Amino acid sequence: MIKERLLKDIEFIVELDKMKSILRQTSLINEDRREDDAQHSWHISVMAMILGEYSNEKIDVCKVIKMLLTHDLVEIFAGDTFCYDKVGNEDKKERENLAAEKIFGMLEEDKGRELRVLWDEFEDGKTSEALFAASMDRLQPMLSNYYNNGGTWKKFNVAKEDIYKRIAPVKKSSDELWGFVENMIEDAYDKGLISK
Repeated sequence: MIKERLLKDIEFIVELDKMKSILRQTSLINEDRREDDAQHSWHISVMAMILGEYSNEKIDVCKVIKMLLTHDLVEIFAGDTFCYDKVGNEDKKERENLAAEKIFGMLEEDKGRELRVLWDEFEDGKTSEALFAASMDRLQPMLSNYYNNGGTWKKFNVAKEDIYKRIAPVKKSSDELWGFVENMIEDAYDKGLISK
């Protein structure tokens, strides 16, 4: 007889396949195809492994990776909200909280609670790990935009000031990465990839 716990775990894992169908605004570098949530989560998790040494504070990289693999699971039910979409972001928190209850509620209480705690910590952005995870989440689309000749920055006429606001977690988590980010934004502006 197959245990109920295992059946719930498998049902959850099958549900996660939907991540591969949730398209983000960001395109893959040098391709016309938009990335999906699964690709994004994988990419930023590897970034955390590689760039973790640049954190200003000692961080638990494994915990950061868990956060990064968990943070967009709610989009299975809430959908992806483009970061520069002011109207879409008005009710994002409410939609994502309802989605978090649903997705994490699919698991047995202990596992669902563990993932929910990671998700909440990421959303609160107060710990060193959450701050670094947010930095990876924000840096990855910036790299795509920069190496895609402006990408969504150009497509949606995003102002430099808005880009600086969006990437702010990097300034708090890593002096070295912040220097890189500032250089990239200013170079993108000089090249006309972003607006004033």
